[in-house]
Amino acid sequence: MDNLVTTAWLEAALGSPDLLVFDCSTYLPGEPGNKHDAFRAAHIPGARIFDIDRIADPDTDLPHMVPTPARFARLAGDLGISNDARIVFYDQHGLRSSARGWWMMRLFGHERAAVLDGGLPKWQREGRPIETGEPPPPEPTSFWSDFQAEKLRGIGDVKRIVRQGGGGALILDARSSGRFHGTTPEPREGLPAGHMPGAANVPVSELVHPDLTMKNPSELHALFTAAGVTAERPVVTSCGSGVTACALALGLVRAGFPEPAVYDGSWTEWASRPETPKVQS
Repeated sequence: MDNLVTTAWLEAALGSPDLLVFDCSTYLPGEPGNKHDAFRAAHIPGARIFDIDRIADPDTDLPHMVPTPARFARLAGDLGISNDARIVFYDQHGLRSSARGWWMMRLFGHERAAVLDGGLPKWQREGRPIETGEPPPPEPTSFWSDFQAEKLRGIGDVKRIVRQGGGGALILDARSSGRFHGTTPEPREGLPAGHMPGAANVPVSELVHPDLTMKNPSELHALFTAAGVTAERPVVTSCGSGVTACALALGLVRAGFPEPAVYDGSWTEWASRPETPKVQS
């Protein structure tokens, strides 16, 4: 299964017994709208919500942090996800958080997952079928997690990377240029803007065309190469809270680079810690 599927492919596949479709949308703090209300107003037929704020670690104040393998397995099973399922994630915004679902499935050992190219906006522009209201409850099943630790990094790992300077992994930040350089405030109140020393910036908005579909592999390769990515140097992706960092991971895979790790706590964790160095430039 390809990691990026078209709207035409998905419409043709709807109704397949092994296919599950999930709305994996999220909204920034203070942003108008609500993913649940928007889902009830319009969703792809048969879809359900994959709520990254619920499928998360409940014992931290940081937003939507990765849960334990046991918790993920239980919640995935509650959604009807089995180890044999094909899963497509889409986003109400195009490409913002759908790749978080794709990455989480891979983190827990399930590679039959994909992102819908262009998301719900492209699906609706093309006049494809839409459902409203609440879907019927899923039929619970069993899911077995196979945690892939190499795909995840924590704050201790990133501190070591920063201390190593240019000799370690490359930190690639998906936030906007203004947030990265400290000229635009962070959406989370009280959080300073800026970036980790040595980090490079590839805003997630640069991964897509105006119609919100992802750029082709050669375009993505050139974009990442210009930011300093090489096949030989490990990459750790970051963003505001570990969501659009996963879109960078998807883009790097599409571009033919080795799959990176994702710093789950991202800037929300890093900027909130008094001992971590921050750069504004």
